[in-house]
Amino acid sequence: MLVPWFLLFFSLVLGSRPWVFSLEKLAGSHDDARCSQGLSCHLWDDVLCLLERIESPKDPVLVPTKLQTEVVLRCREESNCVPCVRVTLHLTVQEPRKEDLDEDGLQEDAELTSQSWSRNESLQAKVILSFQAYLSDRCVLVKVEVPAAMVQPGQNVGFLTFSQGSLVFDCFKAPVGGEVRIWSYTQPPYQKELNHTQLLPDCVESELQDSVQSCWVLPWFNISAEGDTIQLVLDVSTEQNYILFLYWNQTRNFSTRFHEVLTGPQNITLNQTDLVPCLCIQMWPNVPDAIRNSHCPFWEDSRAHKNLWSHSKLKFWGTTGLSWMVEAPCPLSAEIVLCWKPMGSEPCQPLPLPLPREKVTVNKSQDLPLLTLHPNVCVQVWSREKLQIQECPQEDILGPLRDDMLLLETWGPQESHSFCAMETSGCTPLPSMAHTRAALLGKQLLQDLQSGQCMQLWNDTGILWACSLQKYTHERWVLVWLAFLVLAACILFLFLLNRGGMKGAARRRRALILYSPDHASFERLVGTLATALRQLQLSVAVDLWHRRELSALGPLAWFHAQRRQALQEGGVVILLFSPGAVALCQEWLQEAGAAQRPVPTSDTFAASLSCVLPDFLEGRATGCYVVASFEELLPPRGIPDLFQAVPIFSLPSQMPAFLRALLRPGKGRQDTLRAQAARVGQYLQPALEECLQLGSSSSL
Repeated sequence: MLVPWFLLFFSLVLGSRPWVFSLEKLAGSHDDARCSQGLSCHLWDDVLCLLERIESPKDPVLVPTKLQTEVVLRCREESNCVPCVRVTLHLTVQEPRKEDLDEDGLQEDAELTSQSWSRNESLQAKVILSFQAYLSDRCVLVKVEVPAAMVQPGQNVGFLTFSQGSLVFDCFKAPVGGEVRIWSYTQPPYQKELNHTQLLPDCVESELQDSVQSCWVLPWFNISAEGDTIQLVLDVSTEQNYILFLYWNQTRNFSTRFHEVLTGPQNITLNQTDLVPCLCIQMWPNVPDAIRNSHCPFWEDSRAHKNLWSHSKLKFWGTTGLSWMVEAPCPLSAEIVLCWKPMGSEPCQPLPLPLPREKVTVNKSQDLPLLTLHPNVCVQVWSREKLQIQECPQEDILGPLRDDMLLLETWGPQESHSFCAMETSGCTPLPSMAHTRAALLGKQLLQDLQSGQCMQLWNDTGILWACSLQKYTHERWVLVWLAFLVLAACILFLFLLNRGGMKGAARRRRALILYSPDHASFERLVGTLATALRQLQLSVAVDLWHRRELSALGPLAWFHAQRRQALQEGGVVILLFSPGAVALCQEWLQEAGAAQRPVPTSDTFAASLSCVLPDFLEGRATGCYVVASFEELLPPRGIPDLFQAVPIFSLPSQMPAFLRALLRPGKGRQDTLRAQAARVGQYLQPALEECLQLGSSSSL
């Protein structure tokens, strides 16, 4: 028996929402603008939504200071209403800043500013109100005038006084259950626009069921759960057709999870992995131009938030400037904190400086605010005072963690400098008599700092330095190293004696990935696949991770070196096909038949064709190559027939077979392999969706 889990029986769902109270009803269908007493307003027709460059005022101007919205109903009849967003805008007078007047050479005595408004002149402003909802947007212009009598010189010379006024606009028609955003600014703009997001009630609100005709015919439904199984239960009559749409309401787009036409009662099981806070339900009658009613009932569900963080990832890229991005299916309420991870230490300690804590904007690239990059500086994502994600830059970006000590330099009175070293016990002052590693090496560390041997990471309210401890470690433990070298020599000798038996020892199989860089999103997809394979028992090489070697050797020489090493060690070359790769192969085969051979190229995949294609043409590819493609980007039938001589895999549907060909697991590892394939497919999904979105947008 199903146990009620989250009823969308609508008074319960909406009990904490502001629109449970009676909504004001407006008669008529015409827009209206009105101002507070003393101000005059004139509403113009709809205008283009254009935001000009922000200008500095040379005279006092009227600007908006606060934007408020509320939901009302606009009714032609008592039972024929539509939701509408009323906008209330508070206005005030802004005077020109003294520095702006100085820059333009217009500085006058401050008293002239107030005296210029002693004449019978009024202040005028053109206020733009902009409305944006899903698939619709609109802008209106309101001309506001303030009489001169309401703008008077203040008690201080050069200042004006104005009793703040307000503007009310009725109203922007909005979709049932939707989310709209309102902007306000003047024309020309003298400051950044004000904005506010307003949620609209949906048809589960009893007042809308009585007043909005589009809500009269929607079916009754609720959500229930038993254990980990979540079901959407819908009461749809057999005489009616409805469309059900489940989607992730993301910051920039929608990610479809389920779409089906309903013709009768339904029990729909939701995937546990799809349960995130921004999972929304949208329903509408299967007729043209039907109003869509949306419900997002999982915003406060604890399991949805737990799944959200399991879907979220922190990625790094770049070498001269390090960038990071949090990939997540929903917006997050979180902050980024930089921390220092010493080599050989598990905890990562927040940097001892008031570095700015940046708000997380999901799926948006941001840069690390450091003067110099360092592999020990890692990133933490905190939400609700809990650490959710911690990642350090990958070794192929900045190298492995270093045995460095982090020093903080601060200034006291009379420009005196003080230093402390960051350790797990806190920041140890230098010099110090404490029995810690930093205290014992304090004098040498300060000498290194003064001689310029330390790396500066940050310089603002204090300075962060990274000083190497490698030479001190070597001096302190030289006898240990000698013993280690002797032991290593003995082990090497034993290894040489038993190398015949050691040949069968397991080691990571090498895989070289070749692909055509069709566009940036496809390159990120390839990088994601390579990262996932590297987490398995594979040593992966891909040109994305070897930019310096490519620059030094050239793509052809780099490819030959990687291919030779992979094949000598029993590895494999993965040809990852895309539309661009197919085009390059066909072009090479056509030019190869001509008198002149194809010329060298800077593209690794294109450069490798002079070696790869002859292997297939002359029958040497079997056992050395595998071919794969992402089925949603390139179906297997799109791969040229020449490559049928080796196994071809369609990803992600054939991910288990693909991993089996790469890893060669034993019979007892089949269950493990299927679990690994499922994790790799889930890891690839966000990057694959990004590629699909790019392809669909480029085709419009």
